[in-house]
Amino acid sequence: MFYDQRLNAPESPEELRTEYEADLAAIVDEYGLETVAAETDVDQDTLEAIGEEATPELNLEGAAQIQALEADTPDADTIVTMACEHLLLGMSSAVLDVEALESELGIDLEAKEIQQKIERRAPMTFEEFVHVQHAIADGMP
Repeated sequence: MFYDQRLNAPESPEELRTEYEADLAAIVDEYGLETVAAETDVDQDTLEAIGEEATPELNLEGAAQIQALEADTPDADTIVTMACEHLLLGMSSAVLDVEALESELGIDLEAKEIQQKIERRAPMTFEEFVHVQHAIADGMP
C-alpha cells in the first residue's frame, strides 16, 4: 500500500507507480467502476485509465479514497496523513532535507514546493508523491 513507509524502492519511480497503480486497479476491479466512482471523487475516465499504459492524472487524495475502499484500511484522510508522515519520517531516516530531495527528484519541483506538499499545505499529485517517496526510499541507508 502506498501509504506504508518504504525502506527500499524499485529501480525507478515509474516502476513504483506501476506497482501502486496495479493495487488501485485491483480495487477498482473488485468493487466495480460504478461503485468506486460513486464512493470517491475520482472521475470515471481516470478510474478506467488506472493500470493501463497511459498514466491517469490522479491526486493523492483520490488515490487514498480508492485505497480506503479496501476492508481493514483506514479512511482516506488518515491514509493521506499517514502517507505524508511517512515521507517526513523517511526524510529523517535517510538524512535528506528538501534541498537534497529537490536534487534527487526526476520532476520539476522546488524545495519550497516539496515542503508545502509534504506538509499538506499544497495539493500533491499521485505522480509527485511517488517521485518523492521513491527518492526518499532510494536514499535510505
